[in-house]
Amino acid sequence: MNETSTPENEMGRPKQRRGFAAMSPEKVREIASKGGKAAHEVGTAHKFTTEEARAAGRKGGSAPHVRRGRGPKASPEASAE
Repeated sequence: MNETSTPENEMGRPKQRRGFAAMSPEKVREIASKGGKAAHEVGTAHKFTTEEARAAGRKGGSAPHVRRGRGPKASPEASAE
């Protein structure tokens, strides 16, 4: 399949884009914005604290490296959280 052709389903027909894939990026952004605003109004939206943000920054790319046997190993106190 070359890059200009449309992917096909099992019957050889072109696949129809559905849901968010069929929408313009502006429309998707508008819908996502409404969801975020609604979550904040209800109080279910998550906001990172300074400590959570630091912890996430420290983790960085270490998780994939640990799975492959490279990178830092988890400390015993980190797994107790």
